[in-house]
Amino acid sequence: MVERSAEVAFEIMSEGVKQGQWAWGSANRIEVEPGLFKGTSVFTGKETFVSLDVDRQRLQVDYSVGASKDAMQFRNMSRVIPGDLLKIGADKCVVTLLTWRLATQSDAAWEQMSCVHEAEMFLIKGLLERE
Repeated sequence: MVERSAEVAFEIMSEGVKQGQWAWGSANRIEVEPGLFKGTSVFTGKETFVSLDVDRQRLQVDYSVGASKDAMQFRNMSRVIPGDLLKIGADKCVVTLLTWRLATQSDAAWEQMSCVHEAEMFLIKGLLERE
């Protein structure tokens, strides 16, 4: 739960450069071409490419991620649920971040991703509530 409106929260989830403020797997993002973003992993120092499929009507974003433009694949999604829908008020919302485990991921890699996404949720909340 975030103490900001769904519309405000959706902006940080749906804008590729702003996402680089909280996405540790591709921080310090730049837009390399329309709709394609590149950042740097804070863990490996390697470049990560990201594209976003934004559904403003549903307040949902699907994220394709990869080590190169050609290697990107759908991995994550976020959804913002307006507070009014949940009876918590229009000035609040719920932000979700989901990821799917690839069959090729080791247990250690999956555990790291799970921990990172949990921490990113705290970053998202902090960024939104201090603005």
